[in-house]
Amino acid sequence: MAPHKLYAGAKLRELRGRVGCTQKAFAEKLGVSLPYLNQMENNNRPVSTTVVLSLAQEFGFDVTELQSGDEARLVGDMREALADPIFAGPTPPLADIRLAASNAPALARAFLDLHTAYRQTHERLASLDEALGREDSRLQASPWEEVRDFFHYCDNYIDAVDRAAERFAQNAQNDVDAAARRVLGENGVRVVLSNDGSIRHYDPETRILTLSAKAAPATQRFQLLLQVALIKQAKLLDATLDLARFQSDQARAIAQVGLANYFAGAALMPYGEFLSAAQDTRHDLERLADKFGASIEQVAHRLSTLQRPGAKGIPFFFVRVDPAGTITKRHSATTLQFARFGGACPLWNVHGAFETPGRWLRQLAETPDGVRYFCLARDVSKPGGAWGTPTRRYAIGLGCEVKHASAVVYADHLMTGDAAAFEPIGISCRICERSACPHRSVPPLERQLRVDPNERGMLPYQIE
Repeated sequence: MAPHKLYAGAKLRELRGRVGCTQKAFAEKLGVSLPYLNQMENNNRPVSTTVVLSLAQEFGFDVTELQSGDEARLVGDMREALADPIFAGPTPPLADIRLAASNAPALARAFLDLHTAYRQTHERLASLDEALGREDSRLQASPWEEVRDFFHYCDNYIDAVDRAAERFAQNAQNDVDAAARRVLGENGVRVVLSNDGSIRHYDPETRILTLSAKAAPATQRFQLLLQVALIKQAKLLDATLDLARFQSDQARAIAQVGLANYFAGAALMPYGEFLSAAQDTRHDLERLADKFGASIEQVAHRLSTLQRPGAKGIPFFFVRVDPAGTITKRHSATTLQFARFGGACPLWNVHGAFETPGRWLRQLAETPDGVRYFCLARDVSKPGGAWGTPTRRYAIGLGCEVKHASAVVYADHLMTGDAAAFEPIGISCRICERSACPHRSVPPLERQLRVDPNERGMLPYQIE
């Protein structure tokens, strides 16, 4: 089999800008000619082994970043956006979409922003009369989606925040709960428990932090650390938010909470120690939860963030869905991309987790691009704590490419070498090319249909 050719022009241009080199100076440091560098930066030539070694030696560059998931994410997002019926003309070939994502990622993101703005404008037409004449009527990107994409394209790893949390955990000497209470106390914050139904409430005037007495210990500990982040790490969070340049105060506020949550998870499960424990236990979520005093969901989410340059863990995807199939949390450090709009593929095992509470569901799955995955799912429903209080029902999915399955204890004894053992799953019906899927909701955009009134199969049409 021919070796895989690595095209990473955008990454090379980004690194050259980061170190402040001209093309000529950069070429000299890499030991290549100026025309050769220009061809690599424009993806007309693959990055050679010599250049890869020079990047590591001259600049200390983590060469694994050359194969970051940005291009795959952009390709998946662009294909889904182009599946919108507004694009009535011929759909660009997949090869052209990949070229745009690799050669002009900024332009690809601008296209996605434009499509998002269009979609939101269309959805808000019904309330346009109300907005007319108001000073704040200018349409903006959804704050939730803007923040989601911020974490999505950061590989869900925020280095400065992660390292600050790790330092906090090291100074805590294996008792982050006590350390969090001590830091809060030093800042004049008093912690009390209450049964008023709120998980966490902080009053800046009285400096009283109220936590739910009904919440699990892991949840209480997490909320303590979150409050530490908001109070003690405010400057770090603000600096990170300034770099992100969010379009609205709402998006900035949502991202601030997201970063505080990130700090809490990283302090509860510090990077180096957690990565080592994950490898030692072969990613046994229950053993990790017990060791770090965390919940199963917290552990699964943390596993998906282990993307520190030079010390990366297995690239996992992580997702949480509600009973309607709506994705409420999502992240993918793998090539698997989730639908930006709508629910997850119904063939995916995460939906079956609601039917088998307390049990792990395992699945070998293959996406339309031929990539095979090991998928793990479980319900993480959260009881209300009293009669008449609604139960919050969720299921989480965690998975990786099957080439990493031997390092995951849950994949033991599965027939990972048997192609027939893999179930077909997709991302979004509009961009899924499978013609015989019994759960298809809408036709694929890039295929022609044939409708015969005298014939009916699984679908009311045939895909050609």
